Amino acid sequence: MAVSLKSSGSFCSTPPQWLHSTRDRILYGYSHSNAKECTCKKTKRPAPLCVKATSTKVELDFNDPSWKQKFQEDWDKRFNLPRITDIYDLKPRPTTFSLKKNRSPAGDENGTPMDKWNGYVNSDDRALLKVIKYSSPNSAGAECIDPDCSWVEQWVHRAGPRKEIYYEPEEVKAAIVTCGGLCPGLNDVIRQIVFTLETYGVKNIVGIPFGYRGFFEKGLKEMPLSRHLVENINLAGGSFLGVSRGGAKTSEIVDSIQARRIDMLFVLGGNGTHAGANAIHEECRKRKLKVSVVAVPKTIDNDILLMDKTFGFDTAVEEAQRAINSAYIEARSAYHGIGLVKLMGRSSGFIAMHASLSSGQVDVCLIPEVPFTLDGEYGVLRHLEHLLKTKGFCVVCVAEAAGQELLQKSGATDASGNVILSDIGVHMQQKIKMHFKDIGVPADVKYIDPTYMVRACRANASDAILCTVLGQNAVHGAFAGFSGITSCICNTHYVYLPITEVITVPKRVNPNSRMWHRCLTSTGQPDFH
Repeated sequence: MAVSLKSSGSFCSTPPQWLHSTRDRILYGYSHSNAKECTCKKTKRPAPLCVKATSTKVELDFNDPSWKQKFQEDWDKRFNLPRITDIYDLKPRPTTFSLKKNRSPAGDENGTPMDKWNGYVNSDDRALLKVIKYSSPNSAGAECIDPDCSWVEQWVHRAGPRKEIYYEPEEVKAAIVTCGGLCPGLNDVIRQIVFTLETYGVKNIVGIPFGYRGFFEKGLKEMPLSRHLVENINLAGGSFLGVSRGGAKTSEIVDSIQARRIDMLFVLGGNGTHAGANAIHEECRKRKLKVSVVAVPKTIDNDILLMDKTFGFDTAVEEAQRAINSAYIEARSAYHGIGLVKLMGRSSGFIAMHASLSSGQVDVCLIPEVPFTLDGEYGVLRHLEHLLKTKGFCVVCVAEAAGQELLQKSGATDASGNVILSDIGVHMQQKIKMHFKDIGVPADVKYIDPTYMVRACRANASDAILCTVLGQNAVHGAFAGFSGITSCICNTHYVYLPITEVITVPKRVNPNSRMWHRCLTSTGQPDFH
């Protein structure tokens, strides 16, 4: 059976069973919105194996012995990194980034001569995106491409310093901008970008204040940055440069970049910010500007495709766990206490899932990826009755985007164009109180909403290390001549990905994943539908 993977505006209404993960569903064009049914080329009937993609142009027929080769050729094409040499005929020069000057001329402590030391990444280096070979598409968490779950290698470019660079450091003007909402680790990334730029020899480094707004709003001046100025900013939360949502037209931002003579732009932000960075990159290419636009993925929601995690996520989970622990103590100390915690996660439930797992005190975890009902025999409220009867108290954790289908939609959007969600936390608080009042059972509901607390704090050790490496690699990528890329971690390795491949839709929790199964085992909750 042939699988059509041509660029198209249509989508299958139901993803194939073998596309278990959100990532593979996106790679093969499945979308939960604007869905249209696909048909099989042979039978002309709705086909579970027919998927039209939005980004790939190859046609795969799994009966064709060479389908793997075609897939990998298409993969290599899509994940090839854009460079300024695509529009400029530039010759590289030897890098100015070297740690040899700090080493003893006689060699290091292991006796390795200084001239033999090499800390550079080869341009041909790749990292494997997936390492598990599934024997069956029915295996829990299986991420398969064809119906037989064949092993297909998917390689992405390894990040790090190269031996050759495409900029003269002393001539470079580099700019850093932080966009969207706050996130633990922003200052750590800013600090490391400045440190690494200075190691290359860059002397003209500036910060753009308050997100993309800083490019066009009068009264907002760029801020000169140096190692001395940013030395200790990682000791505090927030952003040293300030943040904001939304921005001017792309053409106006690029006008500002051109007028300021910026050569490298480092953009810290989430999905929307990445989309903006890619638009800036494309406009710079259109104008044939020698500008490298490099993004660093920032979101506590951990909802950017293909990446293991984004910086700020671990810290947010740690802070969210504190709120859950407080809810647990409150609930346990009250007669028929119910602790209810609403956590951030406007399109995915990663924070709620991981915080529930790490606390070990949650009885019900509700995320947007898994539908649930509140009322009825198999609803959440009936399960809370059971918990109060058997345990005497319980703790519920709900992601902010969960259960939106149960609420009246506001239709409003924020400055970034995101739909403003209805408040599931307040809704559940009211429903729980009303339910137990109606059945004549006393219930003491303790509602905690730590939304802004989890994102305004300083990065923990895990995130601080991630921020350090991502910031350094962003600079290495810019000097290597890449543009329109993001610095991230995939399969435990630090890599570069084209921005176009990570902004299709937000990454979501896969209900078939082992991690979600582990969460269900920890909470002991049933299906609520």
